[in-house]
Amino acid sequence: MAVQQSKVSKMRVRIRRAANRYRGVQPTNCTNCQAPCLPHRVCRECGMYDGKQVIAPKAAEA
Repeated sequence: MAVQQSKVSKMRVRIRRAANRYRGVQPTNCTNCQAPCLPHRVCRECGMYDGKQVIAPKAAEA
């Protein structure tokens, strides 16, 4: 029969189980064009990041 070596605290168990609740990075809306984009990344639709034009927009390239 298995016998545990030492008691696992409630905090230790909760920290271990917290990883199961992780849902990944949630998309937000671009402040310029309101298109969904990931946080801390350049918007693919308008090319803006932190209020500055970083890359040419998709519509201009086509």
